[in-house]
Amino acid sequence: MSINATLFVQAIVFLILVWFTMSFVWPPIAKALDERAQKIADGLAAADKAKSELAAADQRVKKELAAASNETATRLADAERRAQAIIEEAKARATDEGNKIVAAARAEAEQQAIAAREALREQVAVLAVKGAEQILRKEINAGVHADLLNRLKTEL
Repeated sequence: MSINATLFVQAIVFLILVWFTMSFVWPPIAKALDERAQKIADGLAAADKAKSELAAADQRVKKELAAASNETATRLADAERRAQAIIEEAKARATDEGNKIVAAARAEAEQQAIAAREALREQVAVLAVKGAEQILRKEINAGVHADLLNRLKTEL
């Protein structure tokens, strides 16, 4: 065999090997590489989508926190206003109750003063009768002189 025939046979074997590789070996490898590239692209797209969803979720969380903070502040202000109103109402009730107690005490004191005056008038009338009795040296009949004694009481 000459070198030309060997080169020719090697060229044919090489071409058969190229054709076999291109027909049977290369397509599964290319398919696997394409699938892998597609998976990587899908993963990157999913990562970008997740990143944007995370940013959107973060914005929603910030809005919810701000709303909750505002609602809490509003509720605290309402509670403070209610507490102040309750305190003011209690103060008003206490003042009214105190005024009622003072008025009742004044009325009672007035009643006691009137009763004391009446008792004092009675005692003064009795003393006046006894004094007049001593002066006249005779007894004054209370039944007979009731009108006189009543006038004396009213004058005192």
